[in-house]
Amino acid sequence: MEINVHEAKTNFSKLLQRVALGEEVIIAKAGVPVAKLIPVRAAQGKRPLGFLKGEIWMAEDFDAPLPPDILAGFLGEDEPEKQPVKKAQASKKKHKRA
Repeated sequence: MEINVHEAKTNFSKLLQRVALGEEVIIAKAGVPVAKLIPVRAAQGKRPLGFLKGEIWMAEDFDAPLPPDILAGFLGEDEPEKQPVKKAQASKKKHKRA
């Protein structure tokens, strides 16, 4: 249901009754929706501690420092210059064939 602001102000109590019964009401200003009245859900009880025990694990290094390139992304900085990787030199020995 969509109504204008003036109607909502005039019939607010009636709107609340309809919302309490599960209906959603959209309030519009000059034909443009600006608010929605919806029913409040009943509060759920407290969750018991440990109800997911054994289903979730955390890596040992979950709080280890981030690599510089990833950290730079979080901080909105340019990616740090990468250092050239030295390749291992190939062995010059020739293998004898049997």
